[in-house]
Amino acid sequence: MPLPAIFDRLRIPAIGAPLFIVSNPDLVIAQCKGGIVGSFPALNARPQSQLDEWIHQITEELAAYDKANPDAPSSPFAVNQIVHRSNDRFEEDMLTCAKWKVPIVITSLGARVELNDAVHSWGGITLHDIIDDRYARKAVEKGADGLIAVAAGAGGHAGRWSPFALVQEIRKWFDGPATCVLFGNVGTITGGIRAFDDARPDDGYLDIGVATAQGALQWARTLGRAAAARTDRSPFVEMTQGRTMDVKFAEPLAYELDGGERGASKRLRAKIVPAALTVCVPEE
Repeated sequence: MPLPAIFDRLRIPAIGAPLFIVSNPDLVIAQCKGGIVGSFPALNARPQSQLDEWIHQITEELAAYDKANPDAPSSPFAVNQIVHRSNDRFEEDMLTCAKWKVPIVITSLGARVELNDAVHSWGGITLHDIIDDRYARKAVEKGADGLIAVAAGAGGHAGRWSPFALVQEIRKWFDGPATCVLFGNVGTITGGIRAFDDARPDDGYLDIGVATAQGALQWARTLGRAAAARTDRSPFVEMTQGRTMDVKFAEPLAYELDGGERGASKRLRAKIVPAALTVCVPEE
């Protein structure tokens, strides 16, 4: 899934953490000038009226920097909102963010459809803190544009999982624009193309690949990786394994089963059935 265009101005793919008490306009401005996303918690600005002053300062100084440095403009900044119902400043803080059209809103302790819709209405994006797969799915279902995986050892409301396990878990599912979906338990498909490099018919798993390639050039790159048995290294392919698969489409689409075209469907489901097939081979 492609990154939102707002990240095109990053020189380093990183977000400065919104540190409670610590983060302030000067730090955010320095981070944005340095080429990463600068961020701060809305609650750091006290009293509430100071939030307007902070965002004004950040917006004004970055605009002046961009004018003086058109070839190396600053990165966008983000405001971290505590969405929990106990935050009695939430509504006022969101109105202030709307006034200045804050480019990125990082949400914590609750995902809300109305917040995501509001940020999208002024052209911004939302990134939501999550600590496990269940919260990640909820955030995406409610319209978050991205996820911030809070692992064990992180500051604030630290997660329970190691970063390696957490990222692997949330990468096992995909929600976004796709141009092709393949699943099966053998590696080679029509034309001898190696679609699933590590697929085996006897390991008890289905392999699934989701392609996001658009246009002839991206598809050429994708098929080139497949021909070299390196499909999983393509930037236009997401791959995983599982015992059950559930694929939903926005509209009915025709699909193929074992090379034969079938009718249109909005949903495809598949699962592994152990020992469903007996293979006979001649005696040596």
